[in-house]
Amino acid sequence: MDHTHDPSRRSWVESANAATTDFPIQNLPFGMFTRPEAFEPRVGVAIGDHILDVTGCQQAGLLPGECAAAGLACLERYMAGASSPLNALMALGPAHWRALRRRLSDLLADGEPSGGRRRAAAEALVAQSDVSMVLPVHVGDYTDFYASIDHATNVGRLFRPDQPLLPNYKWVPIGYHGRASSIVVSGTDVRRPIGQVRAPGSGDAPRVAPSARLDYELEVGCFIGRGNDLGRRIEIADAEAHIFGLCLVNDWSARDIQQWEYQPLGPFLAKSFATTISPWIVTADALEPFRAPAFDRPDGDPAPLPYLDSAANREGGAFRISLQVGLRTAAMRERGDEPAWITQSRFASMYWTFAQMVAHHSGNGCNLRPGDLLASGTVSGPTQGERGCLLELTRAGAEPLVLPDGETRTFLEDGDEVCIRGYAERPGFARIGFGECRGRILPAI
Repeated sequence: MDHTHDPSRRSWVESANAATTDFPIQNLPFGMFTRPEAFEPRVGVAIGDHILDVTGCQQAGLLPGECAAAGLACLERYMAGASSPLNALMALGPAHWRALRRRLSDLLADGEPSGGRRRAAAEALVAQSDVSMVLPVHVGDYTDFYASIDHATNVGRLFRPDQPLLPNYKWVPIGYHGRASSIVVSGTDVRRPIGQVRAPGSGDAPRVAPSARLDYELEVGCFIGRGNDLGRRIEIADAEAHIFGLCLVNDWSARDIQQWEYQPLGPFLAKSFATTISPWIVTADALEPFRAPAFDRPDGDPAPLPYLDSAANREGGAFRISLQVGLRTAAMRERGDEPAWITQSRFASMYWTFAQMVAHHSGNGCNLRPGDLLASGTVSGPTQGERGCLLELTRAGAEPLVLPDGETRTFLEDGDEVCIRGYAERPGFARIGFGECRGRILPAI
């Protein structure tokens, strides 16, 4: 940690000093935005209710010296579906990320002289309400894990009461290869998917229909920074040097399609229709004060195999991130009601850490690349209020969720909007947030 984490540090951007902001000067998450008058997306960091245009700072000569290479990366051309300046920045590695974050923090700090640098930085400031956010990076590959033992146990009990966890769960970080092309940024509407469904236990032929059991999944995502060469594994001791930052993820799931198709090879069309991510990437550097010990395995659980184990990971491989899910129905929206907050969960309770996921993913020599997304899988806890999807909350629809206005839900209906929020906090440090990950369900076509 360094001076950028100092909780007494304040910014001349007044909204960044509010106790309730997700984006104080101690955060500075990266994203990509467009202004109404210019379609070309630009790199920015969130500061209070504004964005500092990092591309504009580079053009104004505000990013010299040790952060010059990082500044130049932010001038790379954004090509939708092909590349992003943040991919170029991620490829540079931790020393460059850290140097750029320190420089931006110094430019925005209250003690910054009010001369030319302050004026130039102020000219690069834009209100978040005046811009549109786009996908922050080109995601070449997307892998979704299953890292919450509580989620795995809760779901397992629904379908295998006598053996909720399969024998491999405590030995290997389970994951599947997701669909990168259908990752969308927060605020994008999601169409109800159509697929093959069949009533459980029936001998009937499947039918093709819109999913009637549409669900959300509360997740955290990890963006890969530096990659690795094909054939060369990433050791766990070096895994975190390959992690650029974290975001919020909603891995939408069609449970009826999933139940019919997942055997024997796992999720496919039940997942590939959409995955929503938050527009801001909170850097690993900003999260440094919020490290927590990895999951404390009870007696009887196997120790991680050597390639998944290190003293540093045991002592601080997890992060103290609080997560919540809000659900707002069409009726609530028409009345102007706020979402009903139906889940509160903790990311520090995951059985596997992101460092372990990176080490395992590359353990066979698989090459990870800048901008690849690794998602945690549903973040759940042992109690009812900590369950991170409707499949768990309603026990597969058997116990409907009752909302404050009396409406009930077993699974999502058309017009429902799901909002995920997250923040990291710890006594003695400034609270930092992730913003929102929102999506509204539209009828199937």
